[in-house]
Amino acid sequence: MSSLEEHITEVEDEISRTKYNKATQLHIGRLKAKLAVLRLERETRAKGKGGGTGYSVRKSGHATVGLVGYPSVGKSTLLNRLTAAESETGAYDFTTLTIIPGMLRWGGASIQILDMPGLVPGASKGKGRGREVISVVRSTDLILFLIDPDHSNLRALQAELEGAGVRINQRPPRIVVQRGDRGGLTVSSTVRLTHLAGGLAAQIAREFGVHNGSIVIREDATADQLIDVLAGNRVYVVALNAVNKAEGLTADQRAKLVVDLAPAEPIFISAREKQGLEALVDRIGGSLKFIRIYMKPPGLPPDKEEPLILRNGDTITELLRRLPGDLHRTFRAAQIWGPSARFPGQTVGRDHVLEDEDIVTVVVARGTARAVAEAP
Repeated sequence: MSSLEEHITEVEDEISRTKYNKATQLHIGRLKAKLAVLRLERETRAKGKGGGTGYSVRKSGHATVGLVGYPSVGKSTLLNRLTAAESETGAYDFTTLTIIPGMLRWGGASIQILDMPGLVPGASKGKGRGREVISVVRSTDLILFLIDPDHSNLRALQAELEGAGVRINQRPPRIVVQRGDRGGLTVSSTVRLTHLAGGLAAQIAREFGVHNGSIVIREDATADQLIDVLAGNRVYVVALNAVNKAEGLTADQRAKLVVDLAPAEPIFISAREKQGLEALVDRIGGSLKFIRIYMKPPGLPPDKEEPLILRNGDTITELLRRLPGDLHRTFRAAQIWGPSARFPGQTVGRDHVLEDEDIVTVVVARGTARAVAEAP
């Protein structure tokens, strides 16, 4: 019997040999599902064997950015320029053998920057400690792909991450899967399906062992998107592209890189010469979509000198986590003034989604309103 790796290779080869058209759509969809299941089994086996020594990184700040690139593209130099970190630099491959953190300040927010070992072809399969590096990448809030003119194959870098379940600049599919233990499997959609028609959705689900339950599809999803939902281990991360060592590039060379790196427009920088770094920092900060929340003590004006920094889409629950004490237990309600309030002083609960420059007073269970500052 062939080994797991051989089986994976066989399925990959069959997918690459099969020309995609309407006649082969169902077959390719089933093959992709089978491949995803095999890769999940490979991950499970690797974890069972210990999976090697991993990197331990303590997250801090309001968001974490991972520097991802080939060896020797200047990640360590960039970290040292942006933060007070001391990451070793050198003109040879694999200078960084551990994860080096640094802290960047932007608009009142603290952004943790992680310099990590360069990715190489085969990283998603474990080459060059790739699995350990990718495990850290999966926990970041933003990926900064750093390339240089001599290492500009961005697609290969992205493929390594995608092979490990990282979805770049995508949103989770609007698909809900509910597993059951009897009654068969029902598939319904709120839109016309062009990619999952003809029973393909049910066939993909069965490859994952889902024979009972329901699948509700609320967009014209692809087979790959349904597979991602069924696999359940995908992460969706925002990414930016930066071209380092750009100080010597001609206009034609820059134009070619813009085309090669499309659709995302790259930021041209030189970490060594300190060029383009301010624009890069602004792009990073803007992409993280921070929001400022002002805490208001009862009967007093809000404190607008030191806002609480949260992320777009955060709720009162996340705000409570960032405040000192046991407010997550004693919380009764919150009063809101600002963009997210339907009227001034609206009373809301834990699930209320906050917006930039909201003003918040927290009401605790004993019935007294209070507002608190961010924990030091």
